[in-house]
Amino acid sequence: MRMLLTVQMDTEKANKLIEDDRLTEFMQTAVGRLRPEAAYFGAQEGRRTGFIVFDLDEASDIPSIAEPFFTELGAKVSFIPVMNLDDVRDGLAKAAQG
Repeated sequence: MRMLLTVQMDTEKANKLIEDDRLTEFMQTAVGRLRPEAAYFGAQEGRRTGFIVFDLDEASDIPSIAEPFFTELGAKVSFIPVMNLDDVRDGLAKAAQG
């Protein structure tokens, strides 16, 4: 299932990783293992935030995906199922069939 993972980083923990020159490596490893369809970074609610779209194979994968962000970045993490335009079109066609 296509998911939007939002990772809001704790500022102090992220600053520490930046000072230690480790944030880029951490993000490449953590995000790279998800093989994302897309990954964007910006600010949300005053915090560094990653927006990562990836395919979640199993719900049981959620802890192993979230834990590195919790432990290394003290992050607030959310998972939201999302659709692309083709998915919406197909879903609406199914809904119309009753």
